[in-house]
Amino acid sequence: MDDTDIRRIKERNERVDGDKAWETSWMRRVSIAVMTYVIAAFYMKSAGFPDPFLGAFVPSGGYLLSTMSLPFIKKFWIENIYKKQES
Repeated sequence: MDDTDIRRIKERNERVDGDKAWETSWMRRVSIAVMTYVIAAFYMKSAGFPDPFLGAFVPSGGYLLSTMSLPFIKKFWIENIYKKQES
């Protein structure tokens, strides 16, 4: 293995680490929640829903709450289901 191979592996590892960090970041969660809010508000306004800007908080808030509970669910799943399947 030469220096070029090692450099490529290090670059790949940096990309993978960045991808992992992005997947769990608050920036990603908030960005998705904001986009969900905008799309839901636009849809609700177009469909004639009463208070569409208030109602659009429901799917956005639900998304954020679900992402906050996922680490606990993931830990439970790994410890109680995944590890038992491996045995």
